[in-house]
Amino acid sequence: MNQIRLKRLNHTYSEEISKILHDEMKDPDLNFVTITACDTTNDLSFAKVYYTVLEDSKKDVVAAALKKASPSIRSILSSRVNIRNTPELRFVYDNSIEYGRRIDEVIEKIKEKDHHEGTDE
Repeated sequence: MNQIRLKRLNHTYSEEISKILHDEMKDPDLNFVTITACDTTNDLSFAKVYYTVLEDSKKDVVAAALKKASPSIRSILSSRVNIRNTPELRFVYDNSIEYGRRIDEVIEKIKEKDHHEGTDE
């Protein structure tokens, strides 16, 4: 599939899955899930859907809820996006926000250390 078209399809899938989670799913464990990206294979058979959770303590609960809801989400997605085959959805926790937060903490510690060393002279 054309990479530009695939990129557009991934964006559409991300938006629609997000809407489905917030509007269609009744599971309270899915209330605070944010879809961050979608990566569909060239043959459109699989799509990795990256997500984050508002509360880190609920990562495992949300992962189980998404796995359970995946067939329903796929079914609703197929009725919303006009494409021959809707890919099998695999939900993957997006660590990039957590990683970015840790990098920010390290940078702040370095700034504080530099500030303290600068005032000691």
